[in-house]
Amino acid sequence: MLAAKGLESSEERARADLVVLNTCTVTSSADEDLRQTLRRVHRENPAARILITGCYAQRAPEELASFPGVEWVVGNSHKTRIADLVTIGRDPAAPALYHGNILVGDIFAQHEFLSSPVLDSAADRARPNLKIQDGCNNRCSFCIIPFVRGPSRSAPADEVVEQVRALSGRYREIVLSGINLGRWGREPGSRLRLADLLRLLLERTGVERLRLSSVEPMDLSDDLLGLMAASPRIAKHVHAPLQSGSDRILRRMHRKYRPRHYADRIRKARALMPHAAIGADVMAGFPGETDADFEESRRFIEDLPFTYLHVFTYSERPGTPAGADRDGVPVCVRKERNRRLRELAADKNRCFRELMVGRTLSAVTLHEPGRALTDNYLDVELSRPREPNALIQITIGAITENGLSEMRT
Repeated sequence: MLAAKGLESSEERARADLVVLNTCTVTSSADEDLRQTLRRVHRENPAARILITGCYAQRAPEELASFPGVEWVVGNSHKTRIADLVTIGRDPAAPALYHGNILVGDIFAQHEFLSSPVLDSAADRARPNLKIQDGCNNRCSFCIIPFVRGPSRSAPADEVVEQVRALSGRYREIVLSGINLGRWGREPGSRLRLADLLRLLLERTGVERLRLSSVEPMDLSDDLLGLMAASPRIAKHVHAPLQSGSDRILRRMHRKYRPRHYADRIRKARALMPHAAIGADVMAGFPGETDADFEESRRFIEDLPFTYLHVFTYSERPGTPAGADRDGVPVCVRKERNRRLRELAADKNRCFRELMVGRTLSAVTLHEPGRALTDNYLDVELSRPREPNALIQITIGAITENGLSEMRT
């Protein structure tokens, strides 16, 4: 959008006239990372006009507007107006001026999917992410995202088809993503679901491989899992956020499933796709988590066929119910539980990788020289250089510290 207004991308941040910082606010550490980056940008390039957008901007615009060098703060509610704002000037209907221009509206009033065209900025990546869903209707007690992203809304099916068609001419693998991807198509009046969209993409585009990002367990329907298993053009990769294997803690988190529901979906996925990657997000040290709760969660995870975990140490997020919970777990205990879960995840991942030795796997070559990513989400060191962005067959020779290596011929 900025390019369409005549602006050119600068190769060096220190020489740019305009610096746009797109922010996350899912954790306090994400906020701190942004503040450090903001100070560094202003120190390196005091003359640059700085525009801050994204989730932190939506949540705390006045705070960000007070930093030196910040000329605009634009929430998720007004992202599509950034190009006009920086080239034409402040919208006369904008909210009050705090420091420069602040454009932040009611994110819950936003029901259309704010789409953008396929951009050439993905040209240096072998696996572009295509966002097809935004927002979330869940109210997990630890999560601020619904309050900065708004309600769930989906990109129109025809638009997704056109974007995938355009991307498939340049890329072998496309990753479909969203804030709550499994809710694609769930708006009132819509009869399409995520599995239906996948069928349309397989029928109407030449995409060689589609990969799904995170899908909540209650959205892993038999239809969706069956389609993933049956189609050679869909990556055998399931990522289903768990957060905890303790029933009591899941209730405190306001999650919409119980451990038995989650286990049923994961075991169904494994039965249909014996060599699929199966991953989860897990949180250690949630408020109120006792030693017994943690041990219940650890055993639950140990019993399921995970191939990797993303383990997070709980950190308080102001503005959420959990953030106000006084029954907090000591930080040292949180970190120790995190360590134990990471060790468990490492053991599971190593066992999974060992099963792949001697097998021939499909993989997409990455831009990092000599590396590829398999259909079932394993990193492979290639025996010889290949061109990036190609689908190849690789026979696995051995495991490495964190991945696999190709058999040398």
